[in-house]
Amino acid sequence: MSVLSTTNLPGLPVRHGKVRDVYDLSDKLLLVATDRISAFDWVMTSGIPDKGRILTQLSAFWFELLGVPNHVLSMDVSALSLPSGGTTGEELAGRSMVVKKCRVAPVECVVRGYLEGSGWKEYRQNSAVCGIRLPAGLSQCSKLPEPIFTPATKEESGHDQNISFAQMSEIVGAAMAEELRRRSIDIYSRAATHAARCGIIIADTKFEWGWAGDELILIDEVLTPDSSRFWPADQYQPGRSQPSFDKQFLREWLETTPWNKNSPPPPLPEEIVTRTRAKYVEAYERLTGRKFS
Repeated sequence: MSVLSTTNLPGLPVRHGKVRDVYDLSDKLLLVATDRISAFDWVMTSGIPDKGRILTQLSAFWFELLGVPNHVLSMDVSALSLPSGGTTGEELAGRSMVVKKCRVAPVECVVRGYLEGSGWKEYRQNSAVCGIRLPAGLSQCSKLPEPIFTPATKEESGHDQNISFAQMSEIVGAAMAEELRRRSIDIYSRAATHAARCGIIIADTKFEWGWAGDELILIDEVLTPDSSRFWPADQYQPGRSQPSFDKQFLREWLETTPWNKNSPPPPLPEEIVTRTRAKYVEAYERLTGRKFS
């Protein structure tokens, strides 16, 4: 299986993210999900075969299922006039979206249905997450009484920082903060209901929103293993970390190495690459009911 770790479309302005390459097509953008994978704020030297196609096609599935106004114009890159001498249309197929140019909302819209990650860390310190008081006695990965909206800043490097709803309101305005919270919780709740029927718990997720003109729309990837915590429902047990459909094997292996997280990471063993890919594929197939090929 081949890996597409980087793309090159000569002459087109591009911004390289940890996973995505974003090309400016003047009146629209070309969003390409590569097979790069990151952990502990480092992009690994080895990619995961098909990861970009899985993320893109899973996002497309959710956009269609949820029926939410979004940034997708086309999934078909064959209609684009691509520059010669670079990444081919065949290489871009299945991993690319042509999307609207948007003014991006300057906050991460995080919804949590379960207590894990930075939320669990905050709860242990003060029984609250992003200023939201929670019941006493919750354990790691406990299901919350209802989904909560816990916004975060967008950081150019390092981890995004959790903020309160009041702080978010100062950034985007009270009315817009309320609208972003309402829409994000609604999408999470509907997606979680679908996932539960597929045997998957969506513990938490983050959404990106933007404005195309005056219209508020959902942008970027949505409800993928890179933007969400997916847990197998039949193995769920509060009070401990959960097995998950993401780069868990990668993180766990890295923790066993001498790597200090302050220097370039080591190459990934083939077994870790294979097992990580298998988890991404399994999440896609369970959620969509489609065979990944």
